[in-house]
Amino acid sequence: MLLSSLLLNIVLGVLAGAIRQEKFKRHPNRSSAWMALVFLYGTLKRGQPNHRVLRDSAHGSAAFRARGRTLDPYPLVIAGEHNIPWLLHLPGSGRRVEGEVYAVDERMLRFLDDFESCPALYQRTALRVQLLEEGAPGAEEPPVPNTVQCFVYSRATFPPEWAQLPHHDSYDSEGPHGLRYNPRENR
Repeated sequence: MLLSSLLLNIVLGVLAGAIRQEKFKRHPNRSSAWMALVFLYGTLKRGQPNHRVLRDSAHGSAAFRARGRTLDPYPLVIAGEHNIPWLLHLPGSGRRVEGEVYAVDERMLRFLDDFESCPALYQRTALRVQLLEEGAPGAEEPPVPNTVQCFVYSRATFPPEWAQLPHHDSYDSEGPHGLRYNPRENR
């Protein structure tokens, strides 16, 4: 019993380590392309208004890896005249935010930097994300607690009143918050 428990812990540790190593790794189909993990929480997620840019191979490569939730709480607010979701860089306040983890190549990462007006509006920083079971929306905890380090686009500078806005644990452009996102093409 003790031996099987020890073996299970070793296997789970190796698997968790392999997932953690995915922050940067070679893409299996490209010998020289490096991949980075990016945590997306807003309009770039599947089913959201800007997801199409991730599917456009002219911008690079982006592959969905898992649903995830920030390990630490952050304020996710909807603010500004266009009702944009912003993750405020205030670790430890707010909620654990749900989103999606993607492996992106260097070209897509550069495109996302430009798309997110980084560093003028957003800053690309690293945070820890707990992976959730795929196919289990709203799952409390995965059976094996796997975490990865991902890049995220957040706001380090923002109007002070934004920190007082309602904090969300996930974002949907047509969610119950009633704040309709105004797409870029309509501005």
